[in-house]
Amino acid sequence: MNTWVKRMMLALLALGMGQAAWADNVPDFKETFQVAKQGNAKAQYNLGGMYYNGKGVRKDYAQAVQWYRKAAEQGHTKAQFNLGLMYNNGQGVRQDYTQAVQWYRKAAEQGFAQAQYNLGVMYENGRGVRQDYIQAVQWYRKAAEQGIAQAQYNLGLIYAKGEGVRRDHKIAKEWFGKACDNGLQLGCDAYRKLNQQGY
Repeated sequence: MNTWVKRMMLALLALGMGQAAWADNVPDFKETFQVAKQGNAKAQYNLGGMYYNGKGVRKDYAQAVQWYRKAAEQGHTKAQFNLGLMYNNGQGVRQDYTQAVQWYRKAAEQGFAQAQYNLGVMYENGRGVRQDYIQAVQWYRKAAEQGIAQAQYNLGLIYAKGEGVRRDHKIAKEWFGKACDNGLQLGCDAYRKLNQQGY
C-alpha cells in the first residue's frame, strides 16, 4: 500500500474521531432541534452529529451538512472540521476538495489539531490546493506539536525524503520517535529502521 493511500485512510479514520467528539451529554433530538432552530451553534453542531450518526433521528448526511454549516458559519471549530470531512468524503454533498480545504483551514486556524493534520494532507497531496510541501510541513508541525501521532510520522517522512525541507534523518528520527511514543506502529518501525542505519 503506498504512502498516499495510507495517509488518506488515516484521514478518513479521523472522520470517526471527529464525529465521536459530540456524543457525550447530548440531550434528546427534539430538545436539540428546538435550541438549534434558535441559532445556538453548539446545538446546531450536536444536531448535525445526530443526523450524521442516526441518533434519535434517521441518518441523513444532507441534514448533517446543513446543521454543521449553520454552526460552522458561527465559528464552531468542530463543525467546521466535520463540514470539511463531509466535503472531503462526498457525504451529503458533492465531493469537493476545495471546499474541504476551506473548512479545514477555518478550524485549523483556530488551533484544532486534527484539522491542521488534514490540511497538511491536502497540501502534501495537492487535493483542493496546489501541492505545496512547505505548507504541508507547516500544518503537520502544528498538529504534531499538539500530539497528533500521524502528523508526527508524516513530518518524519518529509524530513527523511527532503520534501519542502532539507533532508535530515536525525530530525526525521525524532518525529518518528514521537509518533511511536504516541502509539503509532508506523512511527516505531521507521524509528527502528533509522536507528539501525546509524542515525
